[in-house]
Amino acid sequence: MKFRNSIGSAALAATLGCLVAGSVSCKKKDGGTVAPSAPLPAVLLSNNVGGLPGAVYKSQVASPIHWQPWTQESLNLAKKAGRLVFAVVAVPQQPVFQNVLAKLAADPSLVAAIHSNYVPVLIDGNASREIGLLSADLCVEIKQGLQLPLFVWMTPEADPVAWIPVPSASEVGNLFKQSHTMVTRMWVEDRQYVINNSSLDNANRRERIAARRNANVMSMQPAEDAVRAVRHLTSLYDPLSRNFDEAGGLFPAGALDLVATAAIQPGLPEEVRSRSLETTRELLNDLLPSAMFDPLAGGVFSARLNNSWSLPSFSKDCVSQARAVTALVNGYRATGDTRALEKAVGLVRFSEEFFGTSEGLFALGPAAVSSLAAWLWSVEQVQKELPPEDAAWWIAATGMKSMGNLASETDPKREFFRSNSLAISQTLAELAAAQSQTVEVFGPRFESARQTLLKARDARIGNAPRDDQSHAEPTFRMVSAYAAVFGVTGDEIFRRKAVSLLEKARVSFKDGAELRTFTQDAPASIGAARAFTYGLAIQAALDVSVITSDDKWSDWTDELASTAAELFTTAEFLKECPDEAKIIDLPVTDLAMLFDDSTAGLISFAECRLSERRLPLVKTLSELATPLPTFAAERPILHTDLIQATLAREFRVTIIGGSDLSPELKLEVEKLPVRMFQRRIARAEDEVPPGSVIVKFGSGEKRTVATVDALREAVLPSSLKL
Repeated sequence: MKFRNSIGSAALAATLGCLVAGSVSCKKKDGGTVAPSAPLPAVLLSNNVGGLPGAVYKSQVASPIHWQPWTQESLNLAKKAGRLVFAVVAVPQQPVFQNVLAKLAADPSLVAAIHSNYVPVLIDGNASREIGLLSADLCVEIKQGLQLPLFVWMTPEADPVAWIPVPSASEVGNLFKQSHTMVTRMWVEDRQYVINNSSLDNANRRERIAARRNANVMSMQPAEDAVRAVRHLTSLYDPLSRNFDEAGGLFPAGALDLVATAAIQPGLPEEVRSRSLETTRELLNDLLPSAMFDPLAGGVFSARLNNSWSLPSFSKDCVSQARAVTALVNGYRATGDTRALEKAVGLVRFSEEFFGTSEGLFALGPAAVSSLAAWLWSVEQVQKELPPEDAAWWIAATGMKSMGNLASETDPKREFFRSNSLAISQTLAELAAAQSQTVEVFGPRFESARQTLLKARDARIGNAPRDDQSHAEPTFRMVSAYAAVFGVTGDEIFRRKAVSLLEKARVSFKDGAELRTFTQDAPASIGAARAFTYGLAIQAALDVSVITSDDKWSDWTDELASTAAELFTTAEFLKECPDEAKIIDLPVTDLAMLFDDSTAGLISFAECRLSERRLPLVKTLSELATPLPTFAAERPILHTDLIQATLAREFRVTIIGGSDLSPELKLEVEKLPVRMFQRRIARAEDEVPPGSVIVKFGSGEKRTVATVDALREAVLPSSLKL
């Protein structure tokens, strides 16, 4: 998720003013009365999130706050009790929410205030994705960037009354108390006015969201605008300053994926491919040797803290690993940089070790909260842990300095003076050569040093509880990651893992004809799969169908697409939440990459891939998913998925497989770029000679090829022919 500005003390007064002005009036309505509160039902006198799936809920099982689940029943109980709801929206990928909730729980006066005035409700904004998306709109209304966790006071009818984003470093108690004082005063003065006015505000919000969604901003020339968007994206990167404007703090998997695929996509203008290839090379040169990749435990950190890749957020989750794998694989396809492939394979192994569940699936796996200082190192700390001869080469290899290796612009407050982040820019072979040793001799020495330092760091960080909750999102992502790695390695192990994992996921996340988010049962408002999950499942199934040439996965994809059309389409927009799970009545849709890929991008890509197989999406779903917004070219970072889908559609490359292909040619077809090149089995009218494939380009050009070399020459315009 992209987080922007947090609330500082200087902006607090203005923000709180917006809360009141934008939600309910401070003025008491004439004739207003105060209704007495009803006694609390017994269920509200205890914490009731212990049996719910997901890391957000499980993290608060022991909290003294009487948290209730995000269900209609909880709101009904609030209505019976005559209370407002105090909701906290958090996402497990950003574990700092635990700091905020810990500060609330540690103050008995705050806990008492919550219990005396509200029904406290905890919302997993990842599982209940429409609420996570709505958080962005609410932050915009008070002129703040998206920041979670978000405190939301709402009526029992689920109409927001007031809200405020809460950075973990803030004075949580003061923020709560100031908002709480105003909200409770308004509620006491005239409860019915608060209810009516909040309902009116939500009705106006509904109209604003609908108007924005229905605005006629769809491109009439998608091919040209998609190319323009790629040009704009490459222009945001400055190879001299090494800055990537507008990229935000997240690991730039989407941007890397787009420029890498554009670099080798036939039909694109040569200068666009060339610029994309150069940007891909430079981005890899920035990222691969950076501290974003953990040299001790492995894995990639999901975000950076400031403007440099040298200071990560030190948080990892499975989705970030899987997305990075796909982007790095495509980076390798474009550049031939073996470091990218090595990192991709390493991330797969890391994910299996740290995020694999006992059910053979994958967990989201957010890290526990720990201090930044615990992740950083001084030269003296390394010298204390390692023998002198190993400390010397480790310090040199990781660029550590006695005064610290974090530049002043990265650490402007000099909070981490004399501290170092760890990044290894050399391969094991290069490190061994520097020691005048072979890899066989130096390898165990390197591994011993790594394990020693990892043990010391773990002692500072503390043991994090393992997330063993199987989750649909990272599981389907890992299916696609396996497929991507198979495509560039041809290693049968990765193909088998992709197929096996998808088989398990198909069974484990099935709920009748529909999908669910967790293998564990949960109320629909928490556990029913959203449109985004269907998009990921369709993507994973199509990826596996490509690397196996097995039509059964196309058939399942067709079933998923039909179910998605029934659940998520209206005459006007693509719903994110199925009706059975909806609590807040707002037309929330997912058109931009706020958290991850967007639902619109996933479904758009699915439409492109399925239409080539003559498995078109239901017309309403297709019409809602395929348009490219004109503003995507101005904000390409937020729309890389839609841009990529548009390139695949407008600069189409289709591989039409004939009968009796040689094993070598069949394998080569299965190894081609998984998503940008479409595949289908030849029909009689295609007139494909036995033992051959036809490569059909968007321009209308066709090539018939019968050998591996001819196929590579036909479809891979880069200098690298993998």
